[in-house]
Amino acid sequence: MADEEEFTDLKEEFEKFKDEFESGGLAAVASKIKSHLEDMDNVQLNIAITGESGSGKSTFVNCIRGLGAEEKESAKTGVVEETMEPTMYPCPKNPNVRFWDLPGIGTSNFQADQYLEKVRFDQYDFFIIIASMRFKENDITLARAVQKMGKKFYFVRSMIDRDIDAASKRRKNNFNEKKILEEIRQNCVDCLQKLEGGSPSVFLISFEPLLYDFQKLEETLEKELPKHKKDAFLQALPNISLQISEGKRKVLRARIWKLAALSCGVAAVPIPGLSVVCDVAILVRELRLYYNTFSLDDESLQSLAQRVDKPVEDLKSVIKSPLAKEISSDVVLKLLMKAAGGGLMVVEYWVSTIPIFGSIAAGGISFGTTYYMLKSCLEELAEDAKNVLTRAVESGV
Repeated sequence: MADEEEFTDLKEEFEKFKDEFESGGLAAVASKIKSHLEDMDNVQLNIAITGESGSGKSTFVNCIRGLGAEEKESAKTGVVEETMEPTMYPCPKNPNVRFWDLPGIGTSNFQADQYLEKVRFDQYDFFIIIASMRFKENDITLARAVQKMGKKFYFVRSMIDRDIDAASKRRKNNFNEKKILEEIRQNCVDCLQKLEGGSPSVFLISFEPLLYDFQKLEETLEKELPKHKKDAFLQALPNISLQISEGKRKVLRARIWKLAALSCGVAAVPIPGLSVVCDVAILVRELRLYYNTFSLDDESLQSLAQRVDKPVEDLKSVIKSPLAKEISSDVVLKLLMKAAGGGLMVVEYWVSTIPIFGSIAAGGISFGTTYYMLKSCLEELAEDAKNVLTRAVESGV
């Protein structure tokens, strides 16, 4: 019915809405939930990408958003400094998560002593400082200023694949990739010794997110964000690892009871043939959110197929959920019919284990049915996403 972690989370969530349950029932809870979800959907996250000119800032902005260099939404890249002013690039999966491609520090237009003021320093949640060689004095100056503002920063050493390739040609007889990576990392740490509080973590990346520290960087950023911004960040990321995929599942699962209560308590209409009233349009939107968040749409699958050099049809072949073909009002109505029995079990279980739930017993069948349907669909799509990633890894990458 519900695993221990889910049950604990649900109990905590119900407690937050206890007053609404007791005074106004499901309708009052639904009204507060609607406001809460709107606030969550409008959470903004602004991430600054900076470093010296030529370090690959624009390429990184494209890569972390799951884009190549030539797509409509891509940041412009080139062999010369292309970024002349702070430029905002929203994530396709969640436009409220925005990466800001900042001009290269130390260029003629952006000297270090004027840089922070010119790039509107205070509007960003945190900074990612990128270097393609060793970190220099300009990078340390910027990091110190970020520290003084009480904001986080992360050092990224880019173009590691280029270094590994060069080393393999120079050291044909004693090439050791692990040792070379350790040498590069230590060199970066040595360059950053001047910072207060010791040397920060350094992430070694190429612009292929399946290699080196790219996934570790994404996971670190997600863990260190405040809860409300963490959820927005996770939903924005391309679904390229099992850990990210699991994080997305947990974020979406936490929304289910809220969406079920909202659907049954606001503008709900009777469903013919069922003892259920709900707003089907709300459920359609939520299922589409699941689908896109797990990167099961055609564009995301095509991008992943290109990365792993595998036919997109091979990845699609492991997708089993019927939602992959269509998400519409008709489909949702059929899913609700199918979920009716499970919904009754949800109500019986929750009434017996969460006393607060008894105050919405009148709307229990509708709530239980929509909850059961959303949870079942989420688990199906999460499993499909896992299978897609597993098939992609089987390609040899």
